[in-house]
Amino acid sequence: MTRLVLVRHGESVWHAENRYAGISDIALTPLGVRQAARLAEWAAGAGLSAVWASTLSRARITAEPCAKAVGVPLRIDERLRELAFGEAEGLTAAEMSERFPQARAAFTDDPVTHHLPGGEDPAKAAQRFTECLYDIAAEHPDGRVLVVAHTTIIRLALCGLIGVPLREYRRLFPFLSNGALTEIDVRDGRTALLQYNGALS
Repeated sequence: MTRLVLVRHGESVWHAENRYAGISDIALTPLGVRQAARLAEWAAGAGLSAVWASTLSRARITAEPCAKAVGVPLRIDERLRELAFGEAEGLTAAEMSERFPQARAAFTDDPVTHHLPGGEDPAKAAQRFTECLYDIAAEHPDGRVLVVAHTTIIRLALCGLIGVPLREYRRLFPFLSNGALTEIDVRDGRTALLQYNGALS
Protein backbone atom coordinates (compact mmCIF):
# COMPACT_ATOMS: atom_id res chain seq x y z
CA MET A 1 0.00 0.00 0.00
CA THR A 2 1.24 3.47 -0.90
CA ARG A 3 -0.10 6.62 0.70
CA LEU A 4 -0.14 9.65 -1.61
CA VAL A 5 -0.56 13.17 -0.26
CA LEU A 6 -1.90 15.37 -3.06
CA VAL A 7 -1.36 19.09 -2.55
CA ARG A 8 -2.34 22.10 -4.61
CA HIS A 9 0.58 24.50 -5.12
CA GLY A 10 0.86 27.78 -3.21
CA GLU A 11 -1.21 30.81 -4.17
CA SER A 12 -0.42 32.22 -7.63
CA VAL A 13 -0.72 35.80 -8.86
CA TRP A 14 -3.95 34.96 -10.71
CA HIS A 15 -5.57 33.50 -7.60
CA ALA A 16 -6.89 36.77 -6.17
CA GLU A 17 -9.05 37.37 -9.25
CA ASN A 18 -9.84 33.66 -9.69
CA ARG A 19 -8.38 33.56 -13.19
CA TYR A 20 -8.04 30.14 -14.80
CA ALA A 21 -4.31 29.39 -15.01
CA GLY A 22 -4.28 25.98 -16.66
CA ILE A 23 -0.89 25.33 -18.25
CA SER A 24 0.09 29.02 -18.22
CA ASP A 25 3.22 29.33 -16.10
CA ILE A 26 2.12 31.73 -13.38
CA ALA A 27 4.33 32.85 -10.49
CA LEU A 28 3.57 32.45 -6.81
CA THR A 29 2.56 35.42 -4.68
CA PRO A 30 4.47 36.19 -1.47
CA LEU A 31 1.67 34.33 0.34
CA GLY A 32 2.22 31.38 -1.99
CA VAL A 33 5.91 31.32 -1.07
CA ARG A 34 4.98 31.35 2.63
CA GLN A 35 2.53 28.51 2.03
CA ALA A 36 5.35 26.52 0.42
CA ALA A 37 7.55 27.15 3.47
CA ARG A 38 4.73 26.05 5.79
CA LEU A 39 4.24 22.88 3.72
CA ALA A 40 7.97 22.18 4.02
CA GLU A 41 7.74 22.45 7.81
CA TRP A 42 4.98 19.84 7.72
CA ALA A 43 6.90 17.66 5.26
CA ALA A 44 9.95 17.52 7.50
CA GLY A 45 8.04 15.48 10.07
CA ALA A 46 5.56 13.66 7.83
CA GLY A 47 7.51 10.46 7.20
CA LEU A 48 7.72 11.05 3.46
CA SER A 49 9.76 8.79 1.20
CA ALA A 50 9.59 10.99 -1.90
CA VAL A 51 8.38 14.33 -3.26
CA TRP A 52 6.97 14.70 -6.78
CA ALA A 53 5.68 17.75 -8.65
CA SER A 54 4.23 19.02 -11.89
CA THR A 55 6.50 20.66 -14.45
CA LEU A 56 4.77 24.03 -13.96
CA SER A 57 6.86 26.43 -11.89
CA ARG A 58 4.16 27.19 -9.31
CA ALA A 59 4.13 23.49 -8.37
CA ARG A 60 7.90 23.03 -8.56
CA ILE A 61 8.61 26.08 -6.41
CA THR A 62 6.08 24.85 -3.84
CA ALA A 63 7.64 21.38 -3.81
CA GLU A 64 11.34 22.31 -3.77
CA PRO A 65 11.56 23.31 -0.07
CA CYS A 66 9.62 20.17 0.83
CA ALA A 67 12.11 17.92 -0.97
CA LYS A 68 14.96 19.78 0.73
CA ALA A 69 13.31 19.38 4.14
CA VAL A 70 12.85 15.64 3.58
CA GLY A 71 16.34 15.19 2.12
CA VAL A 72 15.24 13.67 -1.17
CA PRO A 73 15.57 14.81 -4.80
CA LEU A 74 12.52 16.50 -6.27
CA ARG A 75 10.94 14.29 -8.92
CA ILE A 76 9.18 16.03 -11.81
CA ASP A 77 6.61 14.53 -14.19
CA GLU A 78 4.76 16.34 -16.98
CA ARG A 79 1.70 14.15 -16.45
CA LEU A 80 1.08 15.96 -13.15
CA ARG A 81 0.50 19.31 -14.88
CA GLU A 82 -2.82 21.12 -14.73
CA LEU A 83 -5.65 20.69 -17.22
CA ALA A 84 -5.16 23.00 -20.20
CA PHE A 85 -8.08 25.45 -20.43
CA GLY A 86 -7.49 26.70 -23.97
CA GLU A 87 -9.15 30.04 -24.69
CA ALA A 88 -10.17 30.37 -21.04
CA GLU A 89 -6.64 30.67 -19.66
CA GLY A 90 -6.13 33.99 -17.95
CA LEU A 91 -9.87 34.70 -17.82
CA THR A 92 -12.35 34.88 -14.96
CA ALA A 93 -15.71 33.11 -15.13
CA ALA A 94 -17.40 36.46 -15.85
CA GLU A 95 -15.02 37.19 -18.73
CA MET A 96 -15.68 33.76 -20.21
CA SER A 97 -19.42 34.40 -20.06
CA GLU A 98 -18.86 37.61 -22.02
CA ARG A 99 -16.55 36.11 -24.67
CA PHE A 100 -18.17 32.72 -25.23
CA PRO A 101 -21.45 32.61 -23.26
CA GLN A 102 -22.85 29.44 -24.80
CA ALA A 103 -19.65 27.48 -24.27
CA ARG A 104 -19.37 28.71 -20.70
CA ALA A 105 -22.98 27.74 -19.95
CA ALA A 106 -22.41 24.28 -21.42
CA PHE A 107 -19.24 23.91 -19.35
CA THR A 108 -21.12 24.85 -16.19
CA ASP A 109 -23.71 22.16 -16.96
CA ASP A 110 -21.18 19.42 -17.80
CA PRO A 111 -17.50 20.44 -17.60
CA VAL A 112 -16.27 17.15 -19.03
CA THR A 113 -18.48 16.64 -22.07
CA HIS A 114 -18.37 20.38 -22.82
CA HIS A 115 -14.89 21.39 -21.78
CA LEU A 116 -13.76 24.96 -22.42
CA PRO A 117 -13.00 26.03 -26.02
CA GLY A 118 -9.61 24.83 -27.18
CA GLY A 119 -9.00 23.12 -23.86
CA GLU A 120 -7.76 19.65 -23.01
CA ASP A 121 -10.18 16.73 -22.83
CA PRO A 122 -10.71 16.33 -19.06
CA ALA A 123 -11.16 12.55 -19.33
CA LYS A 124 -7.79 12.16 -21.06
CA ALA A 125 -6.19 14.55 -18.58
CA ALA A 126 -7.54 12.58 -15.63
CA GLN A 127 -6.22 9.39 -17.21
CA ARG A 128 -2.65 10.65 -17.65
CA PHE A 129 -2.62 12.08 -14.11
CA THR A 130 -3.98 8.87 -12.62
CA GLU A 131 -1.50 6.76 -14.58
CA CYS A 132 1.27 8.90 -13.11
CA LEU A 133 -0.06 8.35 -9.59
CA TYR A 134 -0.11 4.59 -10.15
CA ASP A 135 3.47 4.73 -11.45
CA ILE A 136 4.53 6.72 -8.38
CA ALA A 137 2.81 4.18 -6.13
CA ALA A 138 4.58 1.33 -7.90
CA GLU A 139 7.94 3.04 -7.46
CA HIS A 140 7.34 3.70 -3.76
CA PRO A 141 5.54 0.63 -2.37
CA ASP A 142 4.64 1.03 1.30
CA GLY A 143 5.83 4.65 1.18
CA ARG A 144 4.20 7.99 1.85
CA VAL A 145 4.71 10.38 -1.06
CA LEU A 146 3.97 14.08 -1.45
CA VAL A 147 2.63 15.05 -4.89
CA VAL A 148 2.37 18.80 -5.58
CA ALA A 149 0.00 19.51 -8.45
CA HIS A 150 -3.09 21.57 -9.32
CA THR A 151 -6.70 21.99 -8.26
CA THR A 152 -8.69 20.88 -11.30
CA ILE A 153 -6.60 17.86 -12.20
CA ILE A 154 -6.57 16.64 -8.60
CA ARG A 155 -10.36 16.91 -8.32
CA LEU A 156 -10.90 15.19 -11.67
CA ALA A 157 -8.58 12.35 -10.74
CA LEU A 158 -10.25 11.88 -7.36
CA CYS A 159 -13.59 11.30 -9.06
CA GLY A 160 -12.09 8.65 -11.30
CA LEU A 161 -10.21 7.00 -8.46
CA ILE A 162 -13.24 6.66 -6.20
CA GLY A 163 -15.56 5.64 -9.02
CA VAL A 164 -17.88 8.60 -9.53
CA PRO A 165 -18.55 10.37 -12.86
CA LEU A 166 -15.87 12.88 -13.76
CA ARG A 167 -18.50 15.49 -14.60
CA GLU A 168 -19.25 15.72 -10.86
CA TYR A 169 -15.83 17.05 -9.88
CA ARG A 170 -16.97 20.67 -9.49
CA ARG A 171 -19.99 19.66 -7.37
CA LEU A 172 -18.39 16.99 -5.17
CA PHE A 173 -15.09 18.82 -4.70
CA PRO A 174 -16.01 22.50 -5.11
CA PHE A 175 -12.81 23.96 -3.73
CA LEU A 176 -9.24 22.92 -2.97
CA SER A 177 -7.20 25.28 -0.84
CA ASN A 178 -3.62 26.14 -1.68
CA GLY A 179 -1.32 23.95 0.40
CA ALA A 180 -4.12 21.78 1.82
CA LEU A 181 -3.66 18.02 2.22
CA THR A 182 -5.65 15.45 0.28
CA GLU A 183 -4.53 11.93 1.16
CA ILE A 184 -5.28 8.66 -0.57
CA ASP A 185 -4.25 5.03 -0.11
CA VAL A 186 -3.45 3.13 -3.29
CA ARG A 187 -3.40 -0.67 -3.14
CA ASP A 188 -3.80 -3.23 -5.94
CA GLY A 189 -5.36 -0.66 -8.25
CA ARG A 190 -7.89 0.45 -5.65
CA THR A 191 -8.02 3.80 -3.93
CA ALA A 192 -9.34 4.95 -0.56
CA LEU A 193 -9.82 8.65 0.15
CA LEU A 194 -8.52 9.36 3.66
CA GLN A 195 -8.90 13.13 3.77
CA TYR A 196 -9.75 15.99 1.45
CA ASN A 197 -8.63 19.62 1.72
CA GLY A 198 -7.18 19.02 5.17
CA ALA A 199 -5.32 21.67 7.14
CA LEU A 200 -1.65 21.28 7.97
CA SER A 201 -1.15 20.05 11.51
